[in-house]
Amino acid sequence: MSRTTPPRPVDVTAVFPQLAALARTATRLHPRPGAPTPHHSSVGGPLLWPADQPWPHCTGPHDWDGFNEALSPDDIRLMRDIRASIAARRASGTHPPHHTPDERALEEGISTGRPWPEGPVAMLPVAQLFARDVPLLRAPEDTDADLLQVLWCPFDHPEHPRTATYWRSSPAISNSLSSPPAPDALQFPGYLPDPCLLTPEEVTEYPNPLELSTDDQQQLKDAARWRQAGPGWDEAYAPAADEFYRNQLSTSPGWKAGGWTRWGLTDPKPRRCSTCDSDMYPLLTIASLEWSSATASWIPMEEQATVAPSPYSQPSNPTLLDLARGYDLQLYMCPVSAEHPHLELIQ
Repeated sequence: MSRTTPPRPVDVTAVFPQLAALARTATRLHPRPGAPTPHHSSVGGPLLWPADQPWPHCTGPHDWDGFNEALSPDDIRLMRDIRASIAARRASGTHPPHHTPDERALEEGISTGRPWPEGPVAMLPVAQLFARDVPLLRAPEDTDADLLQVLWCPFDHPEHPRTATYWRSSPAISNSLSSPPAPDALQFPGYLPDPCLLTPEEVTEYPNPLELSTDDQQQLKDAARWRQAGPGWDEAYAPAADEFYRNQLSTSPGWKAGGWTRWGLTDPKPRRCSTCDSDMYPLLTIASLEWSSATASWIPMEEQATVAPSPYSQPSNPTLLDLARGYDLQLYMCPVSAEHPHLELIQ
């Protein structure tokens, strides 16, 4: 099923013509649960990994945080299955609307945890993007790759998973690895992405208000200016009119490639390559949520009738990721070389 972002409630360039020159195209990835193969663009799916290339491992440190018990990938999947079964019973009115004795026993066994890793940890597949599915996927200048692969270590380094990026030419991979190693344990269940297929869609974005000039920021706060936009303006935003722009018009929520940066946890800061000092470009946003209550207008039109709030389902969290308690991990790439380190930013 295709997924289509609804038209924005207001043509922001009609109200603020100076923003037209700042428009950027982002690709919303729209991950949804599925059964990807190594030949699909995916989140949390198997990678088209060369059989003769060693699988990446993280050498640490992996120090116990003193609070969370490490769980295996199978532990986490079993817990998710149990909770999905409970949610399904509650939604249908089937009894029992809570844990069965067997489910309770299984969860209690899982909660005892696994040994904290003492050596290298196998990295987890996070995302795989083929340029055929994401035509605007931008590779560094020194590679003709058509495939991006992102993995991470499922332990904090220090406040989020450590990522690794790989650029490849997919036609050159004639023999792929069929059974890659998996980590024995993860620090948090929210670091294991549920396998998802993608339905990419290109949308237009504009800068976060914090990246605009002081004069433009002041104009965005002028509710009288917004009222000239017509019925698409939401008067509920009048006390903080710039939030209308931030939530409804600037950056799309959820997983995306390219586009503008979602600032909020910090003010904007330079993103320059530590090797060559080039300005880095936004590569991929790994999102905890596809939308929030503030950004619900971005819910795809095909899904708006099926995402009514429910205490038993999480339609806005199809990947089941949770990064830094609901934030996003944004990756930036050096335009010059794939060998130069990428940059990670939590926002």
